[in-house]
Amino acid sequence: MSAIIIEDKIVHYEVLGRGKPIIFLHGWVGSWRYWIPAMQSASASYRAYAFDLWGYGETAKENLNYSLEEQTELLDQFMNAMGIGKVALVGHGLGAVVALLYASKHAFVVDRAMVISIPVLGKGVADDLDFQDPVGLTERLLNGSASVEAVRGEAGKIDPAAIHTSMEELSYINLMEIARQMTTASLVVQGVRDPLVPNQDLDDFGNLPSMFHQIIFSDAGHFPMLDRPNKFNRLMKDFLDLPSGQSPTQLQLKDEWKRRVR
Repeated sequence: MSAIIIEDKIVHYEVLGRGKPIIFLHGWVGSWRYWIPAMQSASASYRAYAFDLWGYGETAKENLNYSLEEQTELLDQFMNAMGIGKVALVGHGLGAVVALLYASKHAFVVDRAMVISIPVLGKGVADDLDFQDPVGLTERLLNGSASVEAVRGEAGKIDPAAIHTSMEELSYINLMEIARQMTTASLVVQGVRDPLVPNQDLDDFGNLPSMFHQIIFSDAGHFPMLDRPNKFNRLMKDFLDLPSGQSPTQLQLKDEWKRRVR
């Protein structure tokens, strides 16, 4: 296990590969661990980092660190500690919110962001889920996903307050408005069967920047990277391989991921 000290507290992280840096940010349940397959795929060309956010996994658990602002600041502090400059972010759920918030403030640092299962509408998050019960919430969000032990096995390590605090803040943050102002190449990935984030076609809301694009997995739930790992990893590679500053709108879903020819 690798760890660094930030604000006199332990932050657990892991790293694979060499090359340009990419950081994986986990969601409201689980920890860095479920990113291992995606990290292994990315590590062929990138130096892939993943760490546990405040209140998760082996990272310190203190209520004062659980706000979205503090989780976003943790990303900044982690990058500084690791000496990371220009970076690609891949965030899921809570990690997707953190990635979007960070990219909106540090567009010159974030080369691109892939945000998965993000509640862009905020208030559209399912309200029948018990955010005080990490184990029960984990089972609901897994919803029959394959290869789930990396998520289920970490449920008991989560401080419920870390989930509740960030979920409560979502109702006061307009993520759609933040998305409309994004200048960073951003790819939104969502699963149709997600029990937490209702399926939403962002094109219906209009006025999204040209650098913002959505792809929906019709055969996945809250964890597209676990439900359809091969498809997800191909998409991730195609997105990462785009030249810096190029819009991801050319990416489309086919039997194989290909760039659209215009």
